[in-house]
Amino acid sequence: MKNYIISALALLTFVSTGFCYPAKELRENSEHTLQKLYRHDTGAKVLGKKALAVLVFPEVYKAGFIFGAQRGDGVLFEGGKAVGYYNTTAASYGLQAGVEKFSYALFFMDKASLAYLRKSNGFELGGVPNLVVADKGFYKSLSTTTLQKGVYAFFFSQEGLMAGISLQGTKVSKFTPSK
Repeated sequence: MKNYIISALALLTFVSTGFCYPAKELRENSEHTLQKLYRHDTGAKVLGKKALAVLVFPEVYKAGFIFGAQRGDGVLFEGGKAVGYYNTTAASYGLQAGVEKFSYALFFMDKASLAYLRKSNGFELGGVPNLVVADKGFYKSLSTTTLQKGVYAFFFSQEGLMAGISLQGTKVSKFTPSK
């Protein structure tokens, strides 16, 4: 048991130290990642044209062995312009092992969802009103009506190997990057 606790503390330290990219580099990396998503996923491109804002996390790192953690920094775009910087952190516990890197984007489709992001002092993804994780079945129900409410999440560009079953809580918080 002692080894698990030491492993968990080392893992949490590794992931929680952050990567602190300068604002310009983070913005450019986020723009590039969003364009990559649009090139490979036509549904995301359709959503991007209708969204009020898009929050892009170009590099999220996740590692775990029994205990797990993940961290990444991202940019909120409105009208194609960077208007805020956010980070995402998560902790998990369960039957899991591995390390991976991935990207994700949150598409804010209505004013209430965007206001929720701005007013909360860090929100949990599970607590976001009307959060839809876009998968292959998502496109079957895609219409102009369904694209008007809530938040849509796209996970993509997974690298590495992570397997298991775990409970996870993810928090998104505003931060100020280095210059």
